[in-house]
This record gives sequence, C-alpha cells and structure tokens, in this order.
Amino acid sequence: MPRPRILVIGAGFAGVECLHRLERLLKPGEAELVLVSPHDYQLYLPLLPHVAAGVVTPQSVAVSLRRRLRRTRYLPGFALGVDTGRRQVTVRTNEGAEWELGYDHLVLAAGSTTRLFDIPGVTEHALGMKTLAQAAYLRDHVIGQLDAAAATNDPEERAERLCFVVVGGGYAGTETAACLELLTREAVRRFPHVDPSLLSWHLVDIAPRLLPEIGERLGDAAMAVLRGRGIEFSLNTSVARVTPRTVELTDGRTLRTRTLVWTAGVAASPLVHTVDTDLVRGRLATTAELTVPGAEGVFAVGDAAAVPDLAKDDGSITPPTAQHSQRQGKAVALNVAARLRGTAMRPYFHRDLGLVVDLGGGYAVSRPLGVELSGLPGQAVARGYHLMALPTVTARTRVLVNWALNATTGSDFVSTGFQDGRPATLPDFEHTGAYRPA
Repeated sequence: MPRPRILVIGAGFAGVECLHRLERLLKPGEAELVLVSPHDYQLYLPLLPHVAAGVVTPQSVAVSLRRRLRRTRYLPGFALGVDTGRRQVTVRTNEGAEWELGYDHLVLAAGSTTRLFDIPGVTEHALGMKTLAQAAYLRDHVIGQLDAAAATNDPEERAERLCFVVVGGGYAGTETAACLELLTREAVRRFPHVDPSLLSWHLVDIAPRLLPEIGERLGDAAMAVLRGRGIEFSLNTSVARVTPRTVELTDGRTLRTRTLVWTAGVAASPLVHTVDTDLVRGRLATTAELTVPGAEGVFAVGDAAAVPDLAKDDGSITPPTAQHSQRQGKAVALNVAARLRGTAMRPYFHRDLGLVVDLGGGYAVSRPLGVELSGLPGQAVARGYHLMALPTVTARTRVLVNWALNATTGSDFVSTGFQDGRPATLPDFEHTGAYRPA
C-alpha cells in the first residue's frame, strides 16, 4: 500500500517549519513528504533591507533547504492551481513543464506578494523588496543612480537620480528607507563630483503615523531619528500616478525621481484564488486548527491564511508576520500528524512577542513582550531576535560575521550586475502572472 503523500506548497517560514517538524514526528514509512517551491532555500525576509544596503550578503539570509530537510522530496517549481475535488495541484517546473501532483494532505504555505493598488504606473515603474532578487537589484539600482548622477552634466537629471522615494510606513518600508539612506549617505562621499546636499529621501504613507504596528511613542522616536538623518515624510498621503521620472502624490506635489520603492503592504499569493473556498481579507479562511473548511485534507498557514487569533479573543485574525508564520508551521505539523494518525488536533494559539525595527547606525526601536526600547538597547534586542529566529547555526554565524565586518570596515559600493538584462517590474520578480485565473 503506498504511503500517504503530504504536499507542502511554499518554502517560507511556515512551510519549512512544518516539514522540519514532520520529519521529526513521523517515521519514514508513515508518509511521503513533498515540497514545491521555486527556490531551494528559505529566505529570512526580515533582513532583506540589510541585503539591499550591503550590510549582509544574500547567501547569509538564504538558508539551504538541504541543511534543514533530509527526508523531504523537493520539487523546484510553482504551484499554479489547486483542485480540491480531485486532490491535485497543478505545478509548473522551473523549466516550464506542467503536470498534476496528487496529495492526501495539502499544506498551503504559499506566502504573499507585494500589494499593488490600481494606481497608474506602479506596476511598470516601482521596485519591490519581497524577494532576494529584488533586494540585490535594488542595491545595484541605487548605486547605479549615484554613478549616473556623477557622470551627467544635466542638473535636472542629477537631481532626479539623487532623489529616492519609498512608499509604505510599516516596518518593511521604514527599515528599507533607513538602511538605504545610510548606504547612499556613506557612498556619496566616494563620488567627488556629487554634492551630498542634493541627496534626498522621501517616505510616503497613507497612514497618519509611522510604524503604527509598534506604538505611538516608538513610532515618533523612529520618525525623529530618521528626520534627523534628512529623510522627509509625507503622511496621510498616497501616490496618484507614477511615470519613469516622477511620482505624483495625492496632495498635489510631484517628486522628480528615477527610484520608487514600493513596500505598501502584502497580499496573499494568487494561488489562494484557485481554491474553491471562502476568503477573509483575501486570505484563505481557516479553523483554529488550521484546516480549510470545505476542502478535505487541506490546511493553510502563514500569509496565505486567515487564522483566528485566539490570543486576542476579539474575532480578529493573525497578522502576516514571520513570527506567526513560523509558529503556525510548527502547529500545523502537529495537526497533520494527528489527522494522519486519527488523533485530536489542537487549535493554534500564540501571543505576539512584539516587533523589532532596525534602523541601522546603532539605532532601533523594539517592543519585546510590551517593553518599549529604543537606541542601542533597541538594536541589541532587534539583532538578538534576528539571530535567534534564523533557522540554522550556519546562517546565524554568517549574519553575525557580516554585521561585525560592516561595523569595523564599513561598506563597499559595488554594482554587481547580477540582475542586468532582466525585467525589473514587480510582477516579473514575483511571478504573479503565472497563476491560473480565479
């Protein structure tokens, strides 16, 4: 009799944690473990701003699946659609072939993509910070703008190339603006033909406050520090239109720039729209046990799932954070094993431990277990949290060494050219056009 197949879609925090725990829970003969993901690594997403700024190397935050998963069969490719009636997933390999993959138990941990709004020009001209390739591309692009500004004799072009705009005042956008502003401020000293006073950074967000997730006092403290570095803020403001050389804001202003970094939230993977079940705020509705109602044998976790937040007891769902994804991955492994063995499943329950926002330059804001910290103490907590959250000793060592080298020797400002010649749009990097229509 063939072993039941447990199919996991996605190699993010939730998917890899699920398989890592299942390899420990299940005996080799109990089930076949299969993972579908386009990349053979687990990306530690919270440190992407450090990659874009050159503080850590891309390899340091790309944790090899083969270091963590020893019994799982890895299939490189994209899951394009789910047929819950036939218990099959349509997979497109990285080489372009399509085939159907059956399952007995399916864990949808497909993650999220950058949330795009119906704003003219964003899809064509904005740069993202959701993948390793985007972070590497953004670093090359920013350094390239400094090179081009130094080379041109046109004052208008120079001003455009030295103006950088980040949309999104959450932790992703704030860390990206903070880390890249430090990069350009340090780099411009190596460009004798560029006036440092022409360098400008703008952070735009529709919310009335910076970092609403971390609280008013810490948000104001972070904003004061970034203002002191020269970053300008446009709150209660959105983007009306984007062109190759301008960003038009809803308050009537136009920023002349060649760089727009879009970090205005995330949306569940388009794969969720191929599942014939209910959605909550664009994510798959689940029970507290992480099962998908109406889809036999299907579980959903992470950014793709609307999981009831039992710790709040107010009907809310868990936010799409790495912290919840990692813990849901462990919880769903227990429940998949319970379903396989015919035992009782457990509801997912986790109290949020707080957020950390590393602004670089010896400053961070953190709220571990409700305790508000800023400055060097905040950064010590932020970096300590990241080191503990990294899934392998090798990754922790690499990141720690990178931080130490950057602190003692400073940064180099090299445009690697790894992403030259490829389309730079958000849909191209995140492959959002590959999925089956809803």
